[in-house]
Amino acid sequence: MVEPATDTKSAAKVVPLLKDELDIVIPTIRNLDFLEMWRPFFEPYHLIIVQDGDPSKTIRVPDGFDYELYNRNDINKILGPKASCISFKDSACRCFGYMVSKKKYIFTIDDDCFVAKDPSGKAINALEQHIKNILSPSTPFFFNTLYDPYREGADFVRGYPFSLREGVPTAVSHGLWLNIPDYDAPTQLVKPLERNTRYVDAVLTIPKGTLFPMCGMNLCFDRELIGPAMYFGLMGDGQPIGRYDDMWAGWCTKVICDHLGLGVKTGLPYIYHSKASNPFVNLKKEYKGIFWQEEIIPFFQAASLSKECTTVQKCYIELSKQVKEKLGKVDPYFDKLADAMVTWIEAWDELNPTGASSAKVANGKA
Repeated sequence: MVEPATDTKSAAKVVPLLKDELDIVIPTIRNLDFLEMWRPFFEPYHLIIVQDGDPSKTIRVPDGFDYELYNRNDINKILGPKASCISFKDSACRCFGYMVSKKKYIFTIDDDCFVAKDPSGKAINALEQHIKNILSPSTPFFFNTLYDPYREGADFVRGYPFSLREGVPTAVSHGLWLNIPDYDAPTQLVKPLERNTRYVDAVLTIPKGTLFPMCGMNLCFDRELIGPAMYFGLMGDGQPIGRYDDMWAGWCTKVICDHLGLGVKTGLPYIYHSKASNPFVNLKKEYKGIFWQEEIIPFFQAASLSKECTTVQKCYIELSKQVKEKLGKVDPYFDKLADAMVTWIEAWDELNPTGASSAKVANGKA
């Protein structure tokens, strides 16, 4: 049985990396008491809290944290008619925080994620590990059997091409979870008591051409490299689907990273996921998605972007056209989603007029 770290106050004082270059984005409907556990690691950073649900409700944030909080009224005021692209009554609203941030990096975490312990019992500074992942290169073009060659104690193995050892910039660091795994509703129903107790001390680059199911509850990314692709779609209130917000963003992001020659890492760090959501509620949200994903995933596997797509925005707009053309046949929802993808980019560019994505294609690498 795994337990969260309960005494984080005694955690060794660490020098906060990228203190002035990273925002922590948290979607929530409740008081953020969970931040007390994360205080030694999060307090030096700026928080962007996106309040979902009733905007008249007051969200309590513990003293000592530097934060800005946005509710639905704020979103409507800032984006006007374009606020329609931001989901309501769904954690997908977090992507509004990505849009209003002015920092280079984003770390996003859910409010039911606690500090995990490594096998020695030490509290894990998840943010610090994400930063290490994102500041070191990725190796998407050739798999290294010792996983991340840039970690201490590892290197490229015999037979690894020297021409590829420089790697490419890392755009995304995808972390994992102890205790409650990120399962879909059918798996939750079949394995209601299953808990993840396995701590695997590994970070690896997801190879080019390989998709993955991205989970948004423990995620870090380079906003300047890939931010405009991190749109969590139309979910929740008034939509026929839920719980596919982060996966949609992950599929779009991975296709664009592959095209622009950017890397995506997964593995460490772990957080302790404390609460299992209701599988029956989840099944209702996921029902259509479980069928649709059998069409969605082959679509992304076959997706190809033109040479003219030299920025994330251009890639995303072209992808939205393909969504409308090919997935629109699956359900009218995808026509609506494709339009929202365009609205999202328009809103992003309005709030970030200098252009947040600097990734360019050059010789197949960013």
